[in-house]
Amino acid sequence: MISVRALCDLVARTGDLDQRFTPAPTAIEGMLGHNIVTSRRPPGYLTEIPLAGEYGNLFVRGRADGYDPQDNLLEEIKTFKGLPERIPENHRHLHWAQAKIYAHLMAEERGLEKIDTALVYYNVSNKEEFPLTEHFSALELQTFFAQQCEKLQAWADREVAHRHTRDAALAALEFPHSEFRAGQRLLSEAVYKTARLDRCLMAQATTGIGKTLGTLFPLLKAMPEKKLDKIFFLTAKTSGRGLALDALTTLRAANPNLELRVLELVAREKACEHPGKSCHGESCPLAKGFYDRLPEARRAALERGFLDRDTAREVAREHQICPYFLAQDLANWADVVIADYNYYFDLYALLYAGTLLNEWRVSVLVDEAHNMVERGRGMYSATLNQTALEQMRAHAPRVLKPALDKLAFAWERLIEQQDAPYEVYPAINDELRFALQHAVTRITDYLAEHPTTDDASLLNFYFDAMQFATLAESFDTHSIFDVTRSRDDTMLCIRNVVPAPFFKARFEAAQSATLFSATLSPAHFYADMLGLPEGTPFMDVPSPFSPEQLRVRAVDHISTRFLRRKHSLMPIVQLMAKQYRERPGNYLMFASSFDYLEQVYALFTERFPEIPAWRQSRAMNEQEREAFVSRFTPDSQGIAFAVLGGAFGEGIDLPGERLVGAFIATIGLPQINEVNEQMRARMETIFGQGYEYTYLYPGLQKVVQAAGRVIRTTQDTGTIHLIDDRYAQKEVRDLLPAWWQIG
Repeated sequence: MISVRALCDLVARTGDLDQRFTPAPTAIEGMLGHNIVTSRRPPGYLTEIPLAGEYGNLFVRGRADGYDPQDNLLEEIKTFKGLPERIPENHRHLHWAQAKIYAHLMAEERGLEKIDTALVYYNVSNKEEFPLTEHFSALELQTFFAQQCEKLQAWADREVAHRHTRDAALAALEFPHSEFRAGQRLLSEAVYKTARLDRCLMAQATTGIGKTLGTLFPLLKAMPEKKLDKIFFLTAKTSGRGLALDALTTLRAANPNLELRVLELVAREKACEHPGKSCHGESCPLAKGFYDRLPEARRAALERGFLDRDTAREVAREHQICPYFLAQDLANWADVVIADYNYYFDLYALLYAGTLLNEWRVSVLVDEAHNMVERGRGMYSATLNQTALEQMRAHAPRVLKPALDKLAFAWERLIEQQDAPYEVYPAINDELRFALQHAVTRITDYLAEHPTTDDASLLNFYFDAMQFATLAESFDTHSIFDVTRSRDDTMLCIRNVVPAPFFKARFEAAQSATLFSATLSPAHFYADMLGLPEGTPFMDVPSPFSPEQLRVRAVDHISTRFLRRKHSLMPIVQLMAKQYRERPGNYLMFASSFDYLEQVYALFTERFPEIPAWRQSRAMNEQEREAFVSRFTPDSQGIAFAVLGGAFGEGIDLPGERLVGAFIATIGLPQINEVNEQMRARMETIFGQGYEYTYLYPGLQKVVQAAGRVIRTTQDTGTIHLIDDRYAQKEVRDLLPAWWQIG
């Protein structure tokens, strides 16, 4: 079964890849445009007509936009902005292919000998229609339909054969090791049951049980039974993608007959072969004729099967096409897609859009799911900067001046009423919102008429304004609208507090979903914040580690609170030196801020210069981060200083003697400031637990993650010092792992 749109995408796309920004109607504008066009038609006009047809083993279906039985006229409606003559020829070719296939299906269903067919372009800006009409006989359309299907037939046969072979191999899939690790079987059984019941699951499991393999294996086993099209393995970091690829490599090695298409998606900047060139045929040689070379590149890539970043790039080079957009296309045909969270969860998510459009049956695995709260807030927040507006206004095209002046005036009127430098408003001011929408519309129209515009200040402000305007439409209690005013600038921000309303639809679109991490406690916090279905079960997988492996000491006679920090410095450095002398080796010291880190580091190196020490610096690049971690070797010794919640608090793996202990001089609470206090107030209103949801739970999650760097395998031993007087409090200790024995 294939949709008309997917069929045409496969066989009727030709010419260059062109990713130059061309303003296009939003989904809502497109819907409204279709409704306006059809509302202008006479009585008896039919809309959204379901049609289907067969050719060989292909079953093609779709919905025609409109049909006038009286005039025997089928219409395919396409909305656009700008000038009709600027619609690319390859787009017209694709649109005509869709129109002709719908016309064939209509003629076949109604037994028509001929049918008039119109491609109706509708400009959403000026509400003008531009119809292009052709007259076809049923035989002409049948011949065209057969030609398109013939082009797809061999491909379809391969797809059917692949699905059959894949499902047979998955049904017989063997676990790649002689036995499961401790806790791994329990996790796998829960994931399998979750998939079978079309449910969601939260699973908390420590490092060391093999969570990646323990979630992928059962879901692959469930794939044939649940008729899943795809599994999305979503991660927060590159290291997570690597672990998933390694697990699938292990499965393939143990199951030689496994035919599984695995695809890794990476960011555009990491995949681009020509960073200095624009993504269109007039600039980049890999965009020139992209769609002409895509079918062969697609076939070659899928024959490889296992498409990590390097393999996809290799195939792309062989066929001289863009590796990034090749991978985007391959997402349609892969069985397992490994990608960052944003590919499914953000506002313009590729995998989520594909799931809805193609009606894929998918299951989602969310790795290190504790990161989803902050990542989600970032996805659904937007900021506008007054300086950027004024700089852009200074040399903006004259035609945009009235709209930009109106926006600037509304902005000034808002801040004139503001007494404090930072203020939160219960709603987005109507005058400002309408002025912003008007400015976005005018810039959109201008860019549609001037597609080669490369004014960076105009484009950057436009993209920020579009995001802001989009989020303004759904603004509610899940977000805060605040204004920050400084001496030289003013910043407007829609600041998401609770991502749940946005994520809810993503979870509903999946057949099942499993979120797993070493830190998902308390479960109600993550369920509330992420929008999981009511009643989503939580499992805490028993730790494979014994308390004897990890000595945990609560140093609760030292306070690391801001006003007591200067008194904490000497006791902390003495404690660290004492521990190091008792067991020389590699240690990590985590502080709550860079300022605090610098104070502890300076005193430690002054008092104990004989102990090797190195520290995290602000804004370290990737090479510097790698150099920091590379100093932890089985034979090295010393203490590294890092900031809790930073690059080294999670996602690094230092087993054995590479790390034997940690000092955590904080309970990790976020800084108390105006923004966090507003978030606390909002959390209190929504959940009745403002302090816990804003400060306590996120803080202790960072502590447990950092502590988790010490024990990585069942052979490791180590020591953790939790330094703060608040570790004596029951509400704090209750959030620490149950298997710890704290002394």
